[in-house]
Amino acid sequence: MAEENKHHHLFHHHKEGEEAVDYKKEEKHHKHLEHLGELGAAAAGAYALHEKHQEKKDPEHAHKHKVEEEIAAAAAVGAGGFAFHEHHEKKEAKKEDEEAHGKKHHHLF
Repeated sequence: MAEENKHHHLFHHHKEGEEAVDYKKEEKHHKHLEHLGELGAAAAGAYALHEKHQEKKDPEHAHKHKVEEEIAAAAAVGAGGFAFHEHHEKKEAKKEDEEAHGKKHHHLF
């Protein structure tokens, strides 16, 4: 049951006796990955639009362009989901940093 209280990260394997986690560095890392996800979503979306245009421009190979458009659209959705996930991780790291340094949130309303 002791492992339920630990914060689970895929690539952060810190044991209790090791050095403290640098939450600012972790927050920066997740911000960087969030931006990469946003960039990937934008690039895949642009490629999907390009393939949609090619589908109309080149009717002889329309089916090929339609398939590539759908694949690019799926990649854009996946990259967007990854960016959203990293945004959540960034917020969580920021919250943990504030908790570690004694900053408390006072919700009045």
